[in-house]
Amino acid sequence: MRLLTFLARRFIAGDTVENAISAVKNLNASGMTATLDILGENVKNQEQAIRTADSYISVLQTIADTGINSNISIKLTQMGLDISDQFCFDNVSRILDKAENLNIFVRIDMESSKYTERTLQLVYRWHEEYPNIGTVIQSYLYRSENDIKELNERQIRVRLCKGAYKEPKSAAFASKDDVNSNFIELTEMLIKDGNYPAIGSHDGAMVKAGMDLANKYSRSKDDFEFQMLYGVNRSAQRELVEHNYRMRIYTPFGTHWMPYYFRRLRERKENIIFIARHLFKD
Repeated sequence: MRLLTFLARRFIAGDTVENAISAVKNLNASGMTATLDILGENVKNQEQAIRTADSYISVLQTIADTGINSNISIKLTQMGLDISDQFCFDNVSRILDKAENLNIFVRIDMESSKYTERTLQLVYRWHEEYPNIGTVIQSYLYRSENDIKELNERQIRVRLCKGAYKEPKSAAFASKDDVNSNFIELTEMLIKDGNYPAIGSHDGAMVKAGMDLANKYSRSKDDFEFQMLYGVNRSAQRELVEHNYRMRIYTPFGTHWMPYYFRRLRERKENIIFIARHLFKD
């Protein structure tokens, strides 16, 4: 319990939206943008899912009122995907209406592979009406190459990450080298043909690959961005900003930090290693 509390202080922006806004102001002052995320997932109660959507709508208004440079990121299981696709679609559409009115971008997070197809089908539906929406693709999934082809064709913005859920061998690469190799191949697809891609990694080799591919395809530093987690590898974040790369920080907040961390740490030993490696880094 003490360890989890310590982790929360380092890697989560606080319990309240006021805490999160303060954290984002500090990031903005350092030349970084943010993505605000209210912690929570796997909601199976309609009333709770509606309340969470209402909270996001309030966060969007607060972003506009305070003038911070931030978008938002949401998990569909937090919005009622476990209840039904249509309920989730309607609930999230309320958030997208508000975000469109305020000209704020919304990222639909990707969860475990059992939700990937349903998530993408909903994203495709939303994107027909809301151009201010993007999603996430995980390089450890076999299917990701085809998914990125489709997303690039539709010009839907993608954040690429490696993936943090425990997946069956039938769905995901087991080898770290295979995951990394696929990450670089997918990065090339996004840099070449994607709509403002986001390269989400703390791995220096993956970051360098993004830089090299941007140079190869003459992609402007203003036409893609790197993304990292709040409190993780802060020196690398500052270095990217110093070299005039766009740096966005995924900034979670809220009171549901314990199940968030417990689940991530329990699912994959790689998550434990990742947290331990970055725990005392500046």
